[in-house]
Amino acid sequence: MHQSEDSVHSNIILVGMMGTGKTTVGTLLADLLQYPLVDIDAVIAESEGMSVQDIFASKGELYFRELESQTLASVLEQKGQIVSTGGGSVLRAENCDLMIAKGLVVCLTADIDHIVQRVGGDDNRPLLAGDTYERVSSIMEQRKHAYQFAHVTVDTSLLNPDEVASHVLTRYRVQAF
Repeated sequence: MHQSEDSVHSNIILVGMMGTGKTTVGTLLADLLQYPLVDIDAVIAESEGMSVQDIFASKGELYFRELESQTLASVLEQKGQIVSTGGGSVLRAENCDLMIAKGLVVCLTADIDHIVQRVGGDDNRPLLAGDTYERVSSIMEQRKHAYQFAHVTVDTSLLNPDEVASHVLTRYRVQAF
């Protein structure tokens, strides 16, 4: 994985399945580093004037994924920020290449039981319609190799958010120029 000299780890980019802690850990990292936190899904919802769930329902997943790629590219033109991506942002190779070039990519993972526990009651997750355990299991299987491009992987199953943030921050400082 090659990175240009001027962009090495200027951003911390969080990827991973829903329920792994991207928003929570991102908020902590933003506070610790005094960087802005940019949540790609929130930017999309604001620009479209509707929730991600409503975008999925009214315009479809393909439309949403295109918006996601455009938004990610726009956001990553900036440096010195914490970027929390949607779980599916890694489904397009060009997104992965861009993230690698624009910062330290951190994949947050968790086992299926912890993910289901964290997202089970959340009605705002359009990909979880139906049996949550079965849907999470299916998504995890489909994406099991999608996050391998990340520089760092942290399993959040048995760590609290402060511990995860500390681990990420240590890695960021070690690799920052």
